[in-house]
Amino acid sequence: MKDKKILRNRLLTAEQQAKLTPAQVLSILKKGNKEFTEGKLTVRNNTKRVRSAAMGQYPKAVILSCLDSRVPVEDVFHRGIGDIFVARVAGNIINDDIVGSFELACSSGAKVILVMGHENCSAITAAVNRVKLGKFTSLLKKISPAVKEINKTFKGKKTACNLEYTNAITHMNVRMAIRRLRAKSPMIKKMEKEGKIITVGAMYNMKSGKVDFFE
Repeated sequence: MKDKKILRNRLLTAEQQAKLTPAQVLSILKKGNKEFTEGKLTVRNNTKRVRSAAMGQYPKAVILSCLDSRVPVEDVFHRGIGDIFVARVAGNIINDDIVGSFELACSSGAKVILVMGHENCSAITAAVNRVKLGKFTSLLKKISPAVKEINKTFKGKKTACNLEYTNAITHMNVRMAIRRLRAKSPMIKKMEKEGKIITVGAMYNMKSGKVDFFE
């Protein structure tokens, strides 16, 4: 990391949050990820910021990420305390609790919903291998439709060791999660149509730290 300049993100006010457009927020996330990949650091856990955020929050976006410990969401987008809502669950799957959390975030002013998968996802691998593990088994049922969809057209080896195969499933899993979110939440679908929010899928590269946003 050549550039170790420390960047400080300021907390948003309610007025500043209200003025942001979804496109502007998406641009901020992309810029933040670029800074992260360039090795720039951000101060986000200082005591002054903690005190400033104590009485209110006005985040720009809500991000659904996998549980994976190698994907530090706030750092990945160069954000600090009070900047983004973050939901985490293995395989970045959609269930009623996640949908409800998204509805709360958007009603609180978040302008972007981002569903982010990542390379080498253990949940995806487990779904391919049909792992049986307590309640995790039922979670994998929400990923299996993506496996089945990719299996229809994928030409290479359909094994958990084939990164091209598992990445294709990860992409499809993100897209299906977004479809499921819209189907489960008329509120979010309506906010999208009105231009109040946008919903975006993305993939996190484990080696480079780069986030590739879907079209």
